[in-house]
Amino acid sequence: QVQPFVPQWLAQPKLVKKRIKDNLVPIGDVPGIHPCLLKKLQMHGIESFFPVQAEVIPAILQSASNGYLLGQGGYHPKDICVSAPTGSGKTLAFVIPIVQVLLDRVVCQVRALVVLPTKELAQQVSKVFNVYTDGTGLKVTLITGQKSFAKEQEMLVQKKVTGYSSLADIIVATPGRLTDHIGQTQGFSLAQLRFLIIDEADRMIDDMHQNCLNQIVKAAFQAGNSSGSNMLFQRTKPGPLTAASCCSPQIPLQKLLFSATLTQDPEKLQQLSLFQPRLFTSVYSEQRTLGEGPEADQDSNGKYTLPEELSQHYVPCDLNSKPLILLHFMLTRKFTRVLCFTNSREASHRLFLLVQAFGGIPVAEFSSRLSPSERQRTMKEFEQGKIQLLISTDATARGIDVKEVSYVLNYDTPQYIRTYVHRVGRTARAGKVGVAFSLVLRIQERRFLRMLRDAGVQDIKKQPVKGSCLKPLVQQYEEALCKLQEAVK
Repeated sequence: QVQPFVPQWLAQPKLVKKRIKDNLVPIGDVPGIHPCLLKKLQMHGIESFFPVQAEVIPAILQSASNGYLLGQGGYHPKDICVSAPTGSGKTLAFVIPIVQVLLDRVVCQVRALVVLPTKELAQQVSKVFNVYTDGTGLKVTLITGQKSFAKEQEMLVQKKVTGYSSLADIIVATPGRLTDHIGQTQGFSLAQLRFLIIDEADRMIDDMHQNCLNQIVKAAFQAGNSSGSNMLFQRTKPGPLTAASCCSPQIPLQKLLFSATLTQDPEKLQQLSLFQPRLFTSVYSEQRTLGEGPEADQDSNGKYTLPEELSQHYVPCDLNSKPLILLHFMLTRKFTRVLCFTNSREASHRLFLLVQAFGGIPVAEFSSRLSPSERQRTMKEFEQGKIQLLISTDATARGIDVKEVSYVLNYDTPQYIRTYVHRVGRTARAGKVGVAFSLVLRIQERRFLRMLRDAGVQDIKKQPVKGSCLKPLVQQYEEALCKLQEAVK
């Protein structure tokens, strides 16, 4: 039997408590946080940290305890990976320490770069940075391609008589637009980059963004070409300490990876060339921590943890009854604030038109068909309760913090366990209660249940819907179908 070899940092991570509600840490109890940031947290109603934040914030602060120009004791700081369920507060876990480390910077240079897979996520993270950098003099720039390229260039660099100077300390970006700036924006330099944060890291590795990550690292290790003074801080890739490597001070580049479903595949992680990484995880099975011999280790396949207060159900059905079950949930069982997922843009648009034609349900769709401003407006109306059913593609399943979702409905069965984890994680966030329903075609039932079982998700309940409950809806549903056919024509 071949035993998989897992590097030590993956095999022995720092376990973070799963239950958010029972393990809140008062913000004053986390050591080393700057008083002005504590004040800001309190102003925004944050009195205590979630377990992930209480562990990760001190770890990042400690790695920069000698200021950002040097690692602790002159050594290169260790990279940090964080794997925790959606809604467990990962954003604040890197925003607070980064703002604090950069508080005493003198010259504006790009010191922190956050890379995210979607525009919505990037906007969300830059909002949080803006809240905590307000009044500190630190500048946060968002580059996602929503403004013109020239406009973004103006926000990044300024040309002076002495050369180019940076206008951003912290950049929040999507991969495509960022690589464009690295290649085409004169004077844009990452030579002083101290923190590289990769959020939704597994998706970034999978989605061919690997090339983008390589380009960032390459740009970070290029000689400071903007002005002579930077030659002092020549950067070399981390390696063994030698007399030569200690001669010139160099700003270390530290990578911080965050994900709800961090890959355990050492080969994929190898591509990120992490330096002596530390892993903080709340994704583990209880038995494993008790360490009952080899059997306990077998259980380490419980790769994904779901929010603590989430209850999961599935409804076996056939293709024709799917729309009726959705209408039954909304009209008869009076579900409110439902986020409903389909597998494609077309499916979500068709379902939206059908529900609209049926009438009686405040409904909207959310997909890449809409412009960014329309998406924002839709999201706002959903959060205010004006829309009770939001039909979406997987665009919202990733990391986007949709507030006040009571129910998640998988109208189309997700094909991959990761998709399932991210979708149902839109509800029951930050310790609140939430419910997830999946409509599963009878031919998919065995595969769906096996997928969940293999991932260690056990507590899903079967909840059949009787045909007699759907009968009263049939006539109006058929009329809606006729309307829809006319509309499509």
